[in-house]
Amino acid sequence: MTCLTVLAAGSLRTALTPLLAEYTRLTGQRVQAEYGPAGLLRQRIEAGAPCDLFPSPNTPHPPRLLAAGRILRVQPFIANRLCLTVRNTPATLGADWLALLGNPILIIGMSTPGCDPSGDYTWQLFDNIAPLLPPCAGVLKARARQLVGGADSPPLPAGAIAAGWLIHQGKADIFIGYAHYARLLGQDPLLRVVEIPAQFNVRALYSLGVGTAAAEPLAAYILSPAGQKQLLAAGFMPVIPELNPEVNAATAWAHQTTAPEGNNPGPGG
Repeated sequence: MTCLTVLAAGSLRTALTPLLAEYTRLTGQRVQAEYGPAGLLRQRIEAGAPCDLFPSPNTPHPPRLLAAGRILRVQPFIANRLCLTVRNTPATLGADWLALLGNPILIIGMSTPGCDPSGDYTWQLFDNIAPLLPPCAGVLKARARQLVGGADSPPLPAGAIAAGWLIHQGKADIFIGYAHYARLLGQDPLLRVVEIPAQFNVRALYSLGVGTAAAEPLAAYILSPAGQKQLLAAGFMPVIPELNPEVNAATAWAHQTTAPEGNNPGPGG
């Protein structure tokens, strides 16, 4: 049995690492996973890097690979949203999310748009809240420092969460990142995690870019109730919020799977 190669967005590391280990335990199928900014991984796949499965936030990256014939299909499997992580100081004490973002003395940190989908979603958030913070979203985009996820960004220490590490290093006072990290970040007494109201927040839909037929059983496991339970326990959200999580992914598979015309590799493809 050959080893499967998974190239996955870095935000999935804490959730996929135990999930893939459990899949190997159940099936005997070996899986080699590498994590990084989804945009940079997409470039590697375009350049010919082998990849059986590409789990990524559903920005243009998986559809672009699909259009280029580098993957077989794109399958939604989980969702996420953004939150703020802030250093506890007199300047931030008691301030809500909007007051924090509107405070010009606070340094805002974020990921790199184009390379890291978290950065793209952060810019989308700025566009969403532009009417609340005049004069325009461009002011926030200019203020925010792109600290991680770029081709030239310094690497984070192994196991570090970008928001906490960058704030502790003095690189930012606020970091905008994915909310599934909130439970881990909330254990640090020097930090506070601040929710962004749903009407202004961004819904980040993650998709599986299935690159080879050999990865179909792994994709099916990730979409199964057991796989979904592990992802939800890691802080992610179901694809379709109003549905029972145990049927959520299966329903999304039946209705939202996309593949090039004439290239239908399996059910719902």
